[in-house]
Amino acid sequence: MTEVAGLLIGGDRVTCTSVPPHEHIYPATGRPNTTVALAGAPEVDRAVASTAQAQREWQALTADRRRDLLIDLADAVHEQLGELASLNVHDYAVPVSFAGTAVMLEQFLRHFAGYADKPHGVSTPVSGSADLNFIEREPYGVVAVLAPWNGALAVAASCVAPALAAGNGVVLKPSELAPLAALRFGELCVEAGLPRGLVNVVPAAVEGGSALVRHTGISKIWFTGGGETARRVISAATVNLTPVVAELGGKSAGIIFGDADLDQAAALSAHQGPLMQSGQSCACASRLLVHESVYDAFVERFLGAIGDAKIGDPFDPSVRFGPVISESSAQRIVGVIERAIERGWGTLLTGGARIGGVLAEGYFIEPTVFGDVDNTSALAQAETFGPVVSLMRFDREDDALRIANDTSYGLNAFVHTRDLNRAHRVARHLEAGSVWINQNSRISPQGPYGGYKQSGFGRTGGLAGLQEFQQLKNIRIGVR
Repeated sequence: MTEVAGLLIGGDRVTCTSVPPHEHIYPATGRPNTTVALAGAPEVDRAVASTAQAQREWQALTADRRRDLLIDLADAVHEQLGELASLNVHDYAVPVSFAGTAVMLEQFLRHFAGYADKPHGVSTPVSGSADLNFIEREPYGVVAVLAPWNGALAVAASCVAPALAAGNGVVLKPSELAPLAALRFGELCVEAGLPRGLVNVVPAAVEGGSALVRHTGISKIWFTGGGETARRVISAATVNLTPVVAELGGKSAGIIFGDADLDQAAALSAHQGPLMQSGQSCACASRLLVHESVYDAFVERFLGAIGDAKIGDPFDPSVRFGPVISESSAQRIVGVIERAIERGWGTLLTGGARIGGVLAEGYFIEPTVFGDVDNTSALAQAETFGPVVSLMRFDREDDALRIANDTSYGLNAFVHTRDLNRAHRVARHLEAGSVWINQNSRISPQGPYGGYKQSGFGRTGGLAGLQEFQQLKNIRIGVR
């Protein structure tokens, strides 16, 4: 890939912008992949104005017409699943075997298309009156969706799809580190017949992102990313009192009880921990709490499942583990590992170093596992965002819950047990937005997804996800 990746504004690619472009580096090789045009304040102004105009056109359509166009968009995504998956790999070198967020995008579009022509409001009686009282749900108008580099298509699925179904227009800002799949999605919106500019895609760095969240034409902001950036976004949004929804980081616990199917638990935990996106996901189970009676047996199976995973070219369908996003990330993650070793936060069981040989020029780090980790250490408490997992022992159920909840995060929790009563009991005491029993995180359009504590607020998926993009209006008609 060599051509310049331009912004998408009003259905047209824009390659000449007010700020310097970004040289996109392919993480698997460390070499330039393409050049990405970035948005500054003038381009953000154009995008917001274009989306506002298109949103008025979109809202004026009949509900069944909006529904049909969203179904057409889902069909267009389906026809281009292979291309979108390939662009995902180009974006951040996620193995093509894991690049299934294009399928997720299609599923969410189809699901939320069905909401477009369904009733959204209610009528209620009014105390002491015969008046007619309506409570309606209306779109916000122009919504800004800020996507992280590790999931632009996932955010398009979980945020853009319901925003459109609710009648909004969207300015989608993917990270400059991974904009290619998001830009192609924007083109598919035009090709499917949605109003030009209804979904504008503006890759941007700090300048453009700041202009977007401070823009007076933005009525709501959805941010997915890290806590520090979220604080800056929320602070900037206070200038116009723009409401913000945030899905943030995680330090999720997986609890393996003594009665668990250890082979299944090891395989699922290996995928959900260091292997999935090389640990670069807020959904990762980066802390594994294992019952004392099965600790050694689980560790043997867990390390075996990790060791069986093929590492290499992300375009190879048999590869299950790829690089991290950048050289700076690789150095940061190795620094975390080295400090953990130096300070005795746990016992290194496998991994811990950069991968050399034919992969040396890329940003590959060995899947890394520490055993008997101190839960009060930074290794257990801070989000590493890399292929590093902490193992801990527990003896009693209440100890497992105490350790699992002893974190500032609360996005996911994972429980492995054959005891149905225990599964229900533990799930209700875990401080997490989603609890997955004997399975990995499988986000669906039917289920709400979001965090507790510093993992954010607000939900995607289901009716709750739709309602994040609707504002309430009360209409009362006097009856004499």
